[in-house]
Amino acid sequence: MSTAMNTAKTVTVKTVRKFKDEGKKFSMLTAYDYSTAKYIDEAGVDMILVGDSLAMTALGYESTHGVGIEEMKIFTKAVARGVKRTMVIADMPFLSYHTDIPTAIKNGGELIRCGAKGVKIEGGGEYINELVKRLTESGIPVVGHLGFTPQFMHTLGGYRVQGKTDEAVEQILTSAKALEKAGAFALVLEMVPEQCAKYITENLQIPTISCGAGRFCTGQVLVCDDVFGKYSDMTPKFARKYGDMKSFIIDCAKRFDADVKSGAFPSANEVF
Repeated sequence: MSTAMNTAKTVTVKTVRKFKDEGKKFSMLTAYDYSTAKYIDEAGVDMILVGDSLAMTALGYESTHGVGIEEMKIFTKAVARGVKRTMVIADMPFLSYHTDIPTAIKNGGELIRCGAKGVKIEGGGEYINELVKRLTESGIPVVGHLGFTPQFMHTLGGYRVQGKTDEAVEQILTSAKALEKAGAFALVLEMVPEQCAKYITENLQIPTISCGAGRFCTGQVLVCDDVFGKYSDMTPKFARKYGDMKSFIIDCAKRFDADVKSGAFPSANEVF
């Protein structure tokens, strides 16, 4: 790792806003544990999302609905311990912010206490806009999330691309501007057509982060297990696989198993 990377300044809300102002791209990956976060940080990735996707990739649930605030606090603490430069954002999980604003602020504050530097919440509308405003006023930076919002998958009718019509695009833009006005410092756009994301990005002052929203957003985010080739139950069309950890893990486990059964492990050098 280069000296420049070691001495790079910590990424903050101000840094993320500057990416947009200066026309620079930035990267974001999910992470759920200390060592993965440490390596992502060392690699120079700008932001880490402790995503509620861990419900599926780490805990084996069928959707993000399976994880709650207590689990998110545990994973957020682990990730935060592993980073020095990268900005950690924690997902607020299903029903942790939907019931009332005081509860949402308490839960958001707990994630900040766990080491997150901001939280991400899904959706728009009057209640969410007021919540973003109140969270920001309480010292809790917020990343918004529009387009396909996994926590609302049942009301959206499943995993479907959003923003396919001009009317739908304008609705997303209206929600995006409201979130920006309320204080969100960045906005994830998930599973929307590329031209939709381009139009929204050009009409906002805050940076957008593409999750399957094409090439014209300021940032790009992917689930680390997709990038590393570790999670194989489902692979989104927009995810690029940079490694094959599934095969690597299976191969290592097979070799260990064979060595144990043949007596090759442990060797004389591996005992006291």
